[in-house]
Amino acid sequence: MAMENKTVNILGFDFLNSSFNDFMENTKQRIDKRENTFVVTANPEIVVHALNDQKYTDTIKKSDYLVADGIGIVMGANILGSDMSERITGYDILLDLLSWGNQNHKSAYFLGAKPEVIADLKKLIPQKYPDLTVSGYHDGYYFTDSDEIAAKIKQNQPDMVFVALGFPKQEYFIEKYRHVNDGLWIGLGGSFDVLSGHVQRAPQFWINHHIEWLYRLIKEPTRFKRMLALPKFIRLVKKQKKNEAK
Repeated sequence: MAMENKTVNILGFDFLNSSFNDFMENTKQRIDKRENTFVVTANPEIVVHALNDQKYTDTIKKSDYLVADGIGIVMGANILGSDMSERITGYDILLDLLSWGNQNHKSAYFLGAKPEVIADLKKLIPQKYPDLTVSGYHDGYYFTDSDEIAAKIKQNQPDMVFVALGFPKQEYFIEKYRHVNDGLWIGLGGSFDVLSGHVQRAPQFWINHHIEWLYRLIKEPTRFKRMLALPKFIRLVKKQKKNEAK
């Protein structure tokens, strides 16, 4: 049964308002049917960037699903009076699909991250997910010809294409090449870094209390400038609510 697409319009972007489990069940059904699917996992930083970049806005709006990767998006939805209860993070999607793909003999292509991260993924994936067919790996740093990578994806026709190039690059890549393969295409930011162990995800306590962002800031103080997108995003959402009330 197809998922009912309930959305919340936040600053002009239609975010899916669904539980993680419902979203994953629907996504797996689409993969099984070989339906071309483009998923954008967005946080406030991505939305604020898109508001100042029309090309990126247009690209995001061509996706099939825009999901709330950051707690700030959930906060924004709640400010607007919508009951969005949970995040649907790129990393959690990745873990769930790798496990499911392993159990169901699916195939995946991994694009992005530093060469040393990809090198570690090449060791980890076969050990942890031995029944997942890997259609290919490529780091996100040393390639000048995107067409060459797209040709390999087209040749192998993987069920899932995981793109961890960071925004907006990953979404531009997906939108340009998604036509070559009818599978799942998803932008995953820094998920390969966490999966490979190069970056530590916040402990469960921090995640449960919606302060994962604070843990990351403590670990990586250089992220401070990027974190400023959250208060700006909240201000803009409050302005949207005020305008809607008029």
